[in-house]
Amino acid sequence: KLEDAFDFLYPKEIEDTSQSKPEDWVDERMIVDSADTKPAGYDDIPQEIADPDSSKPDDWDDEDDGEWEPPMVDNPDYRGPWSPKMVDNPDYKGAWAQPKIPNPAYEYDPTMYAVCKDECTQVGFEIWQVKAGTIFDDIIITDSLEEAQKFAEDTFFKKKDGEKAMFDEIQKANAPADDEMPSMDMGDFSLDDDDDDFDGMGDEF
Repeated sequence: KLEDAFDFLYPKEIEDTSQSKPEDWVDERMIVDSADTKPAGYDDIPQEIADPDSSKPDDWDDEDDGEWEPPMVDNPDYRGPWSPKMVDNPDYKGAWAQPKIPNPAYEYDPTMYAVCKDECTQVGFEIWQVKAGTIFDDIIITDSLEEAQKFAEDTFFKKKDGEKAMFDEIQKANAPADDEMPSMDMGDFSLDDDDDDFDGMGDEF
């Protein structure tokens, strides 16, 4: 339906702004598990540890290079900051929706499809073409095949032969005559005279 796909009409219902979410409405789907506690020593687990596979190089000199320290790597036992588990909220009522009421401005319009209530006087086209000069005329908007066929017979088919003949005459009048065709003066050009210009050309192919 047009009214379902496009905003031709005001909505049948609007939100009832006099209503608000009850204070005791629970819309938190998940809550903290009060029975979950942080394990002992959880915060003592470091984020990085010394690489157990590394060792001090043989050429390391403590006096010149300073005290050797192994590189640090991520600790596989580190699990990030602790947070309690979440569980389903037994009091969850779902997302609260604003109640709807009939819209006093709504009125069904059986002629909503008629964008031009009286008469359409202009039509716009947005097309891409490679050659200018296209003319649009004899435009009809209808849902009747018979009406469109009758309109085409009274307009397009009556004019198309005459317009084609007129177009051919204009093309013929604008075409250059045979004696006006440009010709190429080869002069004394000879491949033999210019062999040097073509030397080595075959090497490029």
